[in-house]
Amino acid sequence: MGTPMPGAGRHRRRIRFALPVAAAGIAAAVTAALLTTSAGAATALPTPTAKPAVSTTSLATLKERIAGALADDDTAGETTKKSSASASTTGTTASPKIIGGTTTTISTAPYMAQLWYYDDKGTTDESDDLGFFCGGSVIAPTKILTAGHCTKDEHGKAYNWAKYGAVVTSATVLPTSDADGNTDLHGGQATAVLRQWTHPSFNVSTIDNDIAVLTLALPVKATPIRMTTNTDTTSYTGTAAKTATVYGWGRTSSSSQDISETLKKASLPIQSDATCAGAYGSLYIKGHNVCAGEPATGSDTTTTAICNGDSGGPLVVAGRIVGVVSWSADDGDATTVNDCVVEGTYGVFSKVSAYVGAAYAQVDDGNLSYTDNKADVYARKSSNKVGYELDSKGTSLATRVSLGDWGGVNLVRSADLNRDGYQDWIYRTTSGAVYWDHFVLNSARDDGSWASTKIFANWKTRTRILAPGDVTGDYLPDLVSVDSAGVLWIYPGKGNGTFSSPSRVGGGWSQYNVLVGKGDFTGDGKADLLARNKSTGVVYLYKGAGKSGSGAFAARVKVRTWGSYNAFDSVGDFTGDGKADLLIRNASGSLYVYPGTGKATSEIFGTPKSLGTGFQQYDIFG
Repeated sequence: MGTPMPGAGRHRRRIRFALPVAAAGIAAAVTAALLTTSAGAATALPTPTAKPAVSTTSLATLKERIAGALADDDTAGETTKKSSASASTTGTTASPKIIGGTTTTISTAPYMAQLWYYDDKGTTDESDDLGFFCGGSVIAPTKILTAGHCTKDEHGKAYNWAKYGAVVTSATVLPTSDADGNTDLHGGQATAVLRQWTHPSFNVSTIDNDIAVLTLALPVKATPIRMTTNTDTTSYTGTAAKTATVYGWGRTSSSSQDISETLKKASLPIQSDATCAGAYGSLYIKGHNVCAGEPATGSDTTTTAICNGDSGGPLVVAGRIVGVVSWSADDGDATTVNDCVVEGTYGVFSKVSAYVGAAYAQVDDGNLSYTDNKADVYARKSSNKVGYELDSKGTSLATRVSLGDWGGVNLVRSADLNRDGYQDWIYRTTSGAVYWDHFVLNSARDDGSWASTKIFANWKTRTRILAPGDVTGDYLPDLVSVDSAGVLWIYPGKGNGTFSSPSRVGGGWSQYNVLVGKGDFTGDGKADLLARNKSTGVVYLYKGAGKSGSGAFAARVKVRTWGSYNAFDSVGDFTGDGKADLLIRNASGSLYVYPGTGKATSEIFGTPKSLGTGFQQYDIFG
């Protein structure tokens, strides 16, 4: 790895994934220009014919996975079994832990999640089994924020969390298994994983962009925690930074592989970039990393630090996640496991302020197929009023899927208003009533049906209705509308399909014949809007500020002149790269995706990609 780092003693330091460890020893919206129709009122409301993919993974199967991981001793980020995972510049491994600190209860950090992974490789030979443990944080009822090295191995190959994983929430103590194979969750809720997202730029060699999100098959009861904002600096400097707290079940000793059966917490003051770089040199990536803790002393008794098993867990300041446990150093001595208390070292975390935009795209994902991490498209055929689901393949569209008869409506949006992980339908009938169709699971948890609720009675004169996601900054999805007088209103969502009293943003919005928004175009974790002036064709960005009322959006920024396009659809992250994208139809019926760049400038979109022709057959997108 080159020249030894300061304070490494006679052994050179190696990065080690700070933290997954084996458990051995632990007992949208075409907000297209409102493409409206003058058809008469339908005799019946639309009834979606497609149902979400509901997990059929049984509790018994989840417990089997947990028991297997409990009995194994691997480390996330690597596939070979080692008593002490080490890393190099070409093969990094992760291993987190809390040495020092105090035990606590789940009530102090109700968002804490246990991530269990076990793959027996389909053989009876236990020597090839892979089982490990990571930490994570509930950031929405079906979303777990964790580390990238908990979702990919040292070769960059993805672990299959849907097939081999289980997530436990609402438990202070780790599960235990008896001789008869019975697994006790100690009051915790076990949930299957539906899919996973790893930052597309995650680098297994440098452990850069070490961030990931798991989407659960069912919402959990645990109270979510919010991520910090992209403009947050106070959490990383000054007084606030000195109060950072890390939580986890990781190793409690540098001389033992055992991890803590009970949740622990520790105060780890955040250090400056200069201090971190001084300890790790180029291994520390400024802007993407943050390190925390007092410098390790080489002794357990005088060091407080993260260690194996803490990987993916949160570093919290003022009730928000500011870091995700990523890696720490070891002493490079294969005869010892003094990897968590190497003198002069600090624990390193992924800096959440740098990744909140990409992670937010997974929270409000716009995914209709539920099988990947890409936002999908709704389109209604004008001739027969049949609605279709057009699933994204990143740079193309899959074969359309019929959603049944959608006659009698003049606007359709998709949005997860109750944050249960299933995309809902919001539509307006020609009579002006606005309905919310949401999927309700039955008691068996393996099936369900659609329920329809009227949320607004007389919105016939509203010229724009959007479901852009979280506008107000409270992590709950909101609605935005423009009334007949050109006034823009925000309806703050309560997370259950109901709304607080609307807040007035301001007038003058009648100048736009297109108003779209779904997700975050600028990479700051806040929902934005795009508006096209009907006279000039100029498209403007209204950057979200995460507030209500007149301060909800920053001053507009000109991004393009698109006067000839006749349909705009903002569905969120269509390409799956963590940035919101835009779909546009031209006069000849060709549809294009303009990939988002995350820049709040005229360079907000990259080079467009054609999605095909013949899209003039559709009169509503959403």
